[in-house]
Amino acid sequence: MSNGAEPQTQSLSSRERCPKASGLESLAPLVHSVEETPDPIPTTIKGTIPAWINGSLLRNGPGKFEFGEDRYTHWFDGMAMMHRFHIYEGNVTYSSRFLRSDSYTLNSEKNRIVVSEFGTLAMPDPCKNIFARFFSRFQVPKATDNANVNFVKYKGDYYVSTETNYMRRVDPQSLETKEKVDWSQYVAVNAATAHPHYDREGAAYNMGNSYGRSGFFYTIIRIPPPEERTEKEDSADLSGAEVICSIPAPESRKPSYYHSFVMSENYFVFVEQPIKLDLLKFMLYKIQGKSFHKVMSWEPQCDTIFHLVCRHTGKESQVKYHAAPMFTLHQINAFEENGFLVMDMCCGDDGEVIGEFTLENLRRDSGEEMDKFYNSMCRNLPRRYVLPLNVDEKAPLDQNLVNLHNCKATAKKTKPEEVYLTHEELHNDELLQYGGLEFPQINYNEYNGRPYRYFYACGFGHVLADSLLKMDVHTKELKVWHYPGLYPSEPIFVAAPTAAEEDDGVVLSVIITPRKVISQLTHIYALKRKKLQ
Repeated sequence: MSNGAEPQTQSLSSRERCPKASGLESLAPLVHSVEETPDPIPTTIKGTIPAWINGSLLRNGPGKFEFGEDRYTHWFDGMAMMHRFHIYEGNVTYSSRFLRSDSYTLNSEKNRIVVSEFGTLAMPDPCKNIFARFFSRFQVPKATDNANVNFVKYKGDYYVSTETNYMRRVDPQSLETKEKVDWSQYVAVNAATAHPHYDREGAAYNMGNSYGRSGFFYTIIRIPPPEERTEKEDSADLSGAEVICSIPAPESRKPSYYHSFVMSENYFVFVEQPIKLDLLKFMLYKIQGKSFHKVMSWEPQCDTIFHLVCRHTGKESQVKYHAAPMFTLHQINAFEENGFLVMDMCCGDDGEVIGEFTLENLRRDSGEEMDKFYNSMCRNLPRRYVLPLNVDEKAPLDQNLVNLHNCKATAKKTKPEEVYLTHEELHNDELLQYGGLEFPQINYNEYNGRPYRYFYACGFGHVLADSLLKMDVHTKELKVWHYPGLYPSEPIFVAAPTAAEEDDGVVLSVIITPRKVISQLTHIYALKRKKLQ
């Protein structure tokens, strides 16, 4: 809860600061079911793809929104469709497959929705008698394996993942679905994020949770680097995975929702934000006829708390870092400098936004209806928080401890083992013209956990991303790629093989348009160094 030690200032939210939009076109064509393309097809190339780009761009997301007469209600619920753009010697082929998850298979067999998702509750089988339908509501809801969020890599294998305890191993070339993997069979967690981090030795790190009689814990997991494997060992292998830190939730029955976590060279940071999950409602939501996202609540009376953990020992710092309530899904980068941990994140002022991406909202008519929805939404903007790493009894009270050059973020010790943070806006007013940003990416292999200068993201001048952005965090200069009617996906930075500078390379993004929707998404844009053109 807010400690009251830090005076609360009146400031405009990102919703109030961003210009109002008008005349927005409908996005309905972008959120409808598509057909898979399992056999690779050629694509039309406009311009030139650098000859050194050879490999596959793998994308994942919802691609089917109904079974029979049943319809999903939330964008996050659609059945996972995997996409592969294979780039070789300036040519590109495209293929796609639906993930053959248990959810997809069962729904297909019954020709209706039988597995609940984030925003859609599966109803009892109408063919059962009234007593069977009644008691089915009291069954513990099963977690979905509809892994439609991200491609991840553990010990050399590729998986698609979501935010439950289940992943699916996949073949990155054929997109064939392989075995279902349950995190809890390898390590004591009930779920894990779809956004792991990787170190330079090849180990992977993720964040999960566990709960039982002793309470609810946020857990940090380490998966060791890949070992040499024989061709006969064609099976999932998460052996050696271990929980290296467990952070108890202050309220065991109302833990914080999280989508990702922060990692620097020597530290993890778990951001405990005031989006709460009511576990009692979670156990009852099926009885009450509510979908999972209804158990989440935005509670802005609570502070945001940053938990600092040493990567080498797994020990959590006794110091708790508090900040004003905010909402974050994705971190940009974090690094250590002169006794401080600098964290850059995409943040918003209203955590209710996660429940607003219903298909009903996304399919609103062009013009007034779509404008009204967009203008009511909170925008996420880049912010910098700075954590002083050496806070002891000698640190003065109520004085700014941050002395980094040209840094406007503050950190004040308000009581023993508690520090209150205020952020620095990591942008200028130009960004507001593009509606804020999300899905940040950096030159990850070289600069993750280290001081950096550039990141790339999607701009949101519409409900879905409608521009690509390049941000210089030193100067806050912005470069923009935007064409009306084109909607890009998360940008992926690929460094040139002879890169001498941080931004020497290209950015890859899949572009689609509602004016001419192509079920085989065949547009890839390569954005050259220092330009978005």
